[in-house]
Amino acid sequence: MERRALVFSHANGFPGSCYRCLYEGLEPRYAVAFKDRLGHDPRYPVTDGWPHLVAELVDFIEALDAGPVMGVGHSLGGYLNLIAAVQRPDLFRAIVLLDAPILGPWKGSAFAMIKRFGLADRVTPAGAARGRRREWADAAEARAHFRGRGGFRQFDPACLDDYIAAAMTPGRDGLRLAFDPDVEYRIYRGIPHDLAYYLPRLKVPAGFIGGKSSVEIRRVGLALTRRHFRVALLEGGHLFPFERPREAAQALDRMITALTGEHA
Repeated sequence: MERRALVFSHANGFPGSCYRCLYEGLEPRYAVAFKDRLGHDPRYPVTDGWPHLVAELVDFIEALDAGPVMGVGHSLGGYLNLIAAVQRPDLFRAIVLLDAPILGPWKGSAFAMIKRFGLADRVTPAGAARGRRREWADAAEARAHFRGRGGFRQFDPACLDDYIAAAMTPGRDGLRLAFDPDVEYRIYRGIPHDLAYYLPRLKVPAGFIGGKSSVEIRRVGLALTRRHFRVALLEGGHLFPFERPREAAQALDRMITALTGEHA
């Protein structure tokens, strides 16, 4: 059986290779491709609204020459897939956003004003990214650091191991973050405020899978998302692909089948 082409786009701060457990659940049925670190190629600088990151994703898909693909993205990656699918529907069989709820027009206008006055750090994770610790002596120290922090507490142990292996690179005196926190910071500050205006132009089948405990969903709401996407919710928070990777892969396969009418 020929596997279908699936392009996965990662969340901000989480290199694509961190999602190994999710890919393992998909690869019997899908040929998964991904860019490991969006936003790190100087040819695609991070600016407000992320136009160059969208171009980076589009260029990556075009280079695969695999025909229309399943575009799947987590958080940042989901939003990039939405914009790319509107701009280049010929590249996509369908898209699925993982915990990337769509901000409505009124909240979007308010967020545009917040960005204009330089206050994005106060309402996005940008401030935390700017002050993020970057270096550890070794993998054991890094694992101990992340295991007890924030959303990492709920990670499947194998996913935490993958994060330590994939998100770290040799530094001066040990290991440092491979995903540059300065890039992460600029991505958060440039979150598009006008995503709602893309929805009427979306012509490819679209799905959304979110975490039932997601803080992002509670903040943004799902009313607008439900009007334009087939929606499913799983146990877990914003980082549910790392918390329950096998269940996430199964839900993604079900969503793709529902959107396309095709069984892998």
